[in-house]
Amino acid sequence: MTAPQEISRDSLLRQGFVLEYTTLAWNAIGIVVLAVAAVSARSVALAGFGLDSLIEIGASTVVIWELSGTGEARQRRALRLIGVGFAALAVYLLVQSTWVLAAGYHPRHSPLGIGWTAVTAVVMFALAAGKARTGAALDNPVLKTEGRVTLIDGLLAAAVLLGLVLNTAVGWWWADPAAGYVLVYYAVREVREIFTGGH
Repeated sequence: MTAPQEISRDSLLRQGFVLEYTTLAWNAIGIVVLAVAAVSARSVALAGFGLDSLIEIGASTVVIWELSGTGEARQRRALRLIGVGFAALAVYLLVQSTWVLAAGYHPRHSPLGIGWTAVTAVVMFALAAGKARTGAALDNPVLKTEGRVTLIDGLLAAAVLLGLVLNTAVGWWWADPAAGYVLVYYAVREVREIFTGGH
């Protein structure tokens, strides 16, 4: 009776690894695409979302370590490092978004940024749903928590997309730094949850 349960658990663990490695690969590609898009459009929101993708790689790595059974102490240290990364992201975006608004700087249109964030939102929502299901089936709180981070990543992609579209369609240049502030809020929230034990 235990063999089918073991096979099922092994299958779920494999699913968890596939979901995390897919997240890692997508974000690794995303860093390059977003860097190109951010530089060409001089977009604070795209630059911030690229940095968020870098932090997402760290979060996925933490889950891969945890699924490999590497222990809670290492997981806690890694989560603290991710928290420091989010804090740095929040400071960068707060300064940059405020500077852009104060200077009245108008970012350029970014078809590449619009296309990438649109596809990323769909991919992140699909990955988040898979992580939620797999994490619940495994009763693994770390995978479920990282699934919520992936869901937020999809929402952030949608927020950045909205800012880019508004800038392109109706010339609302301030929508780009406003999307940067959305990322600041998310980063601060993640820092608070990591260091107060929310994760």
